[in-house]
This record gives sequence, structure tokens and C-alpha cells, in this order.
Amino acid sequence: MASLAVPKPPARTRRNLGGGVGPIGLGVASLWLSLIVLLPLAAVFTKSLEAGPAEFWDAITAPSARYALLLTTAISALVALINVVTGTLIAWVLVRDEFRGKSLVNAIIDLPFALPTIVASIVLLSLYGPRSPVGIHLYATKPAVIVALAFVTLPFVVRSVQPVLMEVDREAEQAAASLGASGWTTFRSIILPALYPALLGGAGLAFARAIGEFGSVVLIGGGIPRDTEVASQYIAKQIETDRPASAAAVSVTLLAISFVVLFAIRWFTKRKGVA
Repeated sequence: MASLAVPKPPARTRRNLGGGVGPIGLGVASLWLSLIVLLPLAAVFTKSLEAGPAEFWDAITAPSARYALLLTTAISALVALINVVTGTLIAWVLVRDEFRGKSLVNAIIDLPFALPTIVASIVLLSLYGPRSPVGIHLYATKPAVIVALAFVTLPFVVRSVQPVLMEVDREAEQAAASLGASGWTTFRSIILPALYPALLGGAGLAFARAIGEFGSVVLIGGGIPRDTEVASQYIAKQIETDRPASAAAVSVTLLAISFVVLFAIRWFTKRKGVA
């Protein structure tokens, strides 16, 4: 009896079924990526090693530089963790609840994407500065830096979690509820595993954005050396004092930290089979 199996197309045909852009598109994409990303990164890396590895090490281990890097990394990690909780809650409300002004709230979530970050710093300074109308004075404190960074990074988590939450199987939740599972058990056993990759991705993006943020903290943070000065402010100060090699060294360190964190998140999600 003749086989009814449909023969597979040739390997070359199968490769073309994906709708690739072809060699021209690949070349344009590679050229643009090189001009916009790779060449500037190479220039910064070269500048950081201009005086040799010893000077590079001295630049990033100077007391003020080391404090700024540690402060920036710690606060960025804390902000990412805060936004994982609050961003998930906001995404849950936007997806699962209906209320007046929902579309307005959705638009406000994206405001930090469109708003110049220096404007955010002015707004936060007006609200939480020395003349705070609400009686909360955070100027030149670490909580001020946390608030500023949380403001500009919140959308990364919300927009990462929201579409995944919309696709979660509601029937599985209803089945768990019918079997007597509590709300927390249902969330932990059914919803959270589905959100896990999005949460990690959103947290990684929020961390990477926070670690290099400048505009939103430049006014409200105060920029006090070894107190509230983040790495981006330290870099700007090095440029102003004509120390470009030192600024480049700290910049490369920030890039390395961001890359390691994002790569680790990607590797971990792949290892767990959720990406």
C-alpha cells in the first residue's frame, strides 16, 4: 500500500519558509548594528584602556568610583525587585479588573517612556524637595534615588507581564478554585509559573535601565559623593574635570554589569526550559 506521508520539502526550501530578509537585509541590519552599537562600545572600551590596564583598575577602584558603582548596583537591584512586585500588581489590575479611567491609567504607565527624565527629576524635586507640598522631604537622600529610578523603570515590568497575564489559562484557575485551592495557591501554582519568564525579563530590563540612569536622579538625588552620587553622575563629573579615561572605565564597568545580569537571566530561563 502506497504511503500517504507528505514528503518534506528540501532543506533550502524549509529555510526559506521562515520569511527571512535575505543577504541584503542581513547586511543592512549588521551595518546598522555596527554603527549604532558596536563601534561606540568599541570606542568606549578603547578609551578606557588608553592608559593601560593598571590605570583602568585604579579608575574603577578609586574610593568615590567604587562607592558610586556599589550604590548604583545595589539600588538598581532593589528597584528592580520593588517593580517586580508593584508592576505585577498593576498589570494584574489592568488585565483582570474593569474600572473607569482604565485607558487613562494604561497611558500613564507609558509616560516614563516618553517623558524626558530630567523633567521627571524636576517633578520629583517639586513634590519631595525642600518645599514639599505633601510634607515628604527626600532631597539628597537614598530614598529619593530609589523613587526616581522606580519611576522610570516601572513600565518595563508592567509591559512585560501584562501581555503574558492576558494569555494565562483562566479555565485552569477556575478548576483550581473549584477544587478548593486558595487564591494564593492558585497564583503560586498556576499563574506564577506562566509569568516567570516575563518577570525575569522585566526585572532585567528595569535593572539595566536603572544602572545607567542619569536624568531622573540628577536633581532630586543631590549627587553627594560617597552618599547619593550614582555612577552616571560620577561619570559626568569625570568628564567635566577632563578625565575621559576614568569616565570610560566606569562606563565599561556599568556595561559589563548590565551584560552579565541580562546574560545570566537569559541563560537561567533557558536552563529552566521557560524561554
